[in-house]
Amino acid sequence: MNLEGHKMRTWRRRIALLLMVLAFWFLGESAYMTAKAQLAQYLLDEAWQKHLQDGQPHRPWPWADTSPLARLVFPQQDKKLVVLAGASGRNLAFGPAHLSASVQPGHTGVSVIGGHRDTHFAFLREVELGEQFLLQSRDGGLQWYQIVQIQVTDVRDSEISLQADEPVLALVACYPFNALDSGGPLRYLVIARRIQGGAALSPTRV
Repeated sequence: MNLEGHKMRTWRRRIALLLMVLAFWFLGESAYMTAKAQLAQYLLDEAWQKHLQDGQPHRPWPWADTSPLARLVFPQQDKKLVVLAGASGRNLAFGPAHLSASVQPGHTGVSVIGGHRDTHFAFLREVELGEQFLLQSRDGGLQWYQIVQIQVTDVRDSEISLQADEPVLALVACYPFNALDSGGPLRYLVIARRIQGGAALSPTRV
């Protein structure tokens, strides 16, 4: 048997095995992160409902250092998401989070809400210009927003302006959505402005 050919086949088998192990590891990691994100939203929704009842901040779990700040409802995407106060790395693992340097959601100015591209904000790739969604603020009030701009930006040469004379929401996720590595410079940016009225929606869907 040719020794060089045997070595080559051995290395190919090792590489194939390594790729299989990595594939299963990534699959397991992805499944874990998805399950964690879904469970967190369930607990966050419970805390949000308690807040609406008594007006007090409620931690979603005993060791949480944050509380729900708002709620997003996308009827067309069948998505309901509780937004956390403070866009720290820890908070973003559990749900969309509000950038503290921006105005509160629903107030005049640009309110920035970030979310992970592979869990809570993965659906942003499906939204369209003109699509309407609801923001529920801390006082329980409902505001309709309409998407007016969708773009990919590079954080190295652009930044989100926080100035506006009307309530604006900027939803941000890393980009591309299917990237294997996180932390790149590109961001997927969805801009929405508050509108009067909005699409008819059953109370059970809020």
